[in-house]
Amino acid sequence: MINWGRLITAMVTPFDDKLNVDYDKVVSLAKKLTNEGNTALVLTGTTGEAPTLTSEEKANIYKIVKENVGVPIIAGVGTNSTKATIENAKAAKEIGVDGLLIVTPYYNKPDQDSLYCHFKAIAEETDLPIMLYNVPGRTGCNMLPETVEKLAEIENIVALKEAGGNIVQFAEIIKRVPDDFLIYSGDDSMTLPAMAVGAYGVVSVASHIVGPEMKEMIDAFVVKDTERAKDIHLKLLDVFKDLFIVANPIPVKAALNMTGIDVGGVRLPLTGAREKVLKVLRKDLEELGKL
Repeated sequence: MINWGRLITAMVTPFDDKLNVDYDKVVSLAKKLTNEGNTALVLTGTTGEAPTLTSEEKANIYKIVKENVGVPIIAGVGTNSTKATIENAKAAKEIGVDGLLIVTPYYNKPDQDSLYCHFKAIAEETDLPIMLYNVPGRTGCNMLPETVEKLAEIENIVALKEAGGNIVQFAEIIKRVPDDFLIYSGDDSMTLPAMAVGAYGVVSVASHIVGPEMKEMIDAFVVKDTERAKDIHLKLLDVFKDLFIVANPIPVKAALNMTGIDVGGVRLPLTGAREKVLKVLRKDLEELGKL
C-alpha cells in the first residue's frame, strides 16, 4: 500500500505583489502544513492554479518543496492532452516527486472507454504511483465506478481523489476496488461521510486553515470515536462549505491572507475575493478563533 497518509493538502501557490511565484513563501507554507500534521502535499493542482503556471514555475516549485519538507510530494500533471500529460509526468519524475495526481481530461469530454485508454497510456510511460482525480463539476466528465475498477488493476495506479460529491458513487467505487487501492475525498465536507463508507482520507483545501482540527477528526474516526469525529465535522462544516462559495482557490487564499499567512492574490482569469465573500470568510474565521 502506498504511504501517503490520510491528510493531504492540495497546496495553494503563493504569489508576490506582482503575481510572480514567491518561492520563499512556498517553502514557508509547505513547512506550516507539514508541521500541522499533513502526511503529503499535492503541488500544482487546481488549488495551486496549475492552469496559469508555466512549466518552469512548476519545476521550481517541485524542487524547492522537495528539498525543504520531509513528506511525499504529489505533482498535479494532468491536462486534456494525453501526450502533454505524459510529458509533464516525465518532467516531474526527473525532479524527484513521489507521485502524480492526474485529473480526468476537461473540455474534450471523453467517454468511459476513452478515459480508460487515456490513463492506461500515461501509466505505461511512468513508474511513479498515480492518483486519479475525478472532479466532474470542473471537467464536465464523470469517471464511473466500473472505469475506476478497471484502472485499479494497473500496477502503478494506486489511488483516487473523488470529488463527485456523491456518496453512493463513493461507496460503489470502494465496493469494487482492492483494499490496497486508496480512495481520498476531494471535497472537505465529504471527508467524514466518505470515510464512513471506506474512504482512506482527504485531499483537502480547508486544511490550509483548519489542518489540526481535520487531523483530529480523522484520527478520532480511525480509533472509532465517531461521536468526537462527528462533532468536529459539524464545527467545521461552514468553513468547508464557504471555502468554495466562489471558484477555488479564491476563498482559501483570502482566508490565509486574513489569518496573517501572506499568499498573495490569484492570477487571471480568476480575480480576488469581493467584499461579500470576505465578510462570510471573516465570520467563519472569527467563530473558529482563527483571527
